[in-house]
Amino acid sequence: MKCFMCKGKLIDKPTTFLADLGDCIVIVKNVPSQVCSQCGEISYSNEVARKLEETISLIRRSPTEIAIINYDTKKVA
Repeated sequence: MKCFMCKGKLIDKPTTFLADLGDCIVIVKNVPSQVCSQCGEISYSNEVARKLEETISLIRRSPTEIAIINYDTKKVA
């Protein structure tokens, strides 16, 4: 697969996802990603992006200012 930004080669590599929700900072470690070897652009599969959105939605409703979690790679049946 090629990078959307520069057409460089994408490498599968875990990364850290950060979201600033205004009243809460969310850090998700070890997210399965594709990282461009040329420009460093990070992209996610549709499944990973969906799971990150679900995680952010759950944390948005919790009364915390900082959330640091590890990406769960287990499949939910």
